Amino acid sequence: MKLQDISKLLDCTLVGDGSLEIGGVAGMEQATASELTFLANPRYAAKVKDTRAAAILVREPIDGPAISFLVSQDPYLDFARALALFYEAPRPAPGIHPTAVIDASAVVGEGASIGAYAVVGPRVRIGARAVLHPHVVIYEGAQIGDDFLAHAHTSVREFCILGNRVILQNGVVVGGDGFGFAKRMDGSHFKIPQSGIAVLEDDVEIQCISAVDRASVGETRIRRGAKIDNLVQVGHACEVGEDNIICSQAGLAGTSKLEKNVLLAGQAGISGHLTIHENAVVYAQAGIGGDVPAGALMAGSPAFDAKTWRRAVAAFPNLPEMVKTIRDLKKRLETVEGSSSPEPASDPASKE
Repeated sequence: MKLQDISKLLDCTLVGDGSLEIGGVAGMEQATASELTFLANPRYAAKVKDTRAAAILVREPIDGPAISFLVSQDPYLDFARALALFYEAPRPAPGIHPTAVIDASAVVGEGASIGAYAVVGPRVRIGARAVLHPHVVIYEGAQIGDDFLAHAHTSVREFCILGNRVILQNGVVVGGDGFGFAKRMDGSHFKIPQSGIAVLEDDVEIQCISAVDRASVGETRIRRGAKIDNLVQVGHACEVGEDNIICSQAGLAGTSKLEKNVLLAGQAGISGHLTIHENAVVYAQAGIGGDVPAGALMAGSPAFDAKTWRRAVAAFPNLPEMVKTIRDLKKRLETVEGSSSPEPASDPASKE
């Protein structure tokens, strides 16, 4: 594909030789003379002179390097769009494998591909062009929209509802029982029936070995466009807002609510019965124990304002020396105070 054609498809401004033939995309250090690369962070601009790429996506042209530029408002996004021009994941042909088991009452839309040993239970409805890879299990009564993609060993539990273009990576469980138990007088645990469901709206993607629990009553809901990374736990009756990003190993306790455009970095922990308001960012390994205001940056465990946290972390390695200094100052102060104390008054009777 010629660079000038890529420029038009991405709606970028071409600076340089548009007749260059581009055969793929790659990172700046790995790109070859027939590939397109990108520069998203200006801090790495010095590396451009060393790249062997034919052309580079940038916010603005760079003086010096003899390379063609595609000027973009968002080089990282346009690099991803360029990658989609050259790579498409393999898609199995439509059809049902002989070992798949589909209940007679289930309805599967046109153009579906059902892999080996997949199971589709009673009264399930799946829209058009679904892909169920081997060993996918869809439990009774689940309702799923168009263009569903489920990789091997995923499970959608009974009566859960999934929208259009939902993607489940390997090992995802949607609608497993919430972790609900009531303690008896003798200390044993009574399992609370998990009668609710889990709902995934349109364009949700959940990556490998993550779980979205069903609610004990009502629903757990993942709203439109949310993206959930590997090894994430979403507890019962949680609400994950539109376009949220939840990174690996984060955990949401039951009834947590995340509003629109929230970002949880890796290993963040969220207590139950609280709200993280829209556009908030929670740093890696932060522990959230209360409501978070809109647009806040939170860090630490227990979490507080990230700017204050950074100052605290910078001071932390110096605490032992600071403590020693304080102790030394305290001793010196006590010595000074002791030496300046007035002598006790003499007893007049002792002079007689």
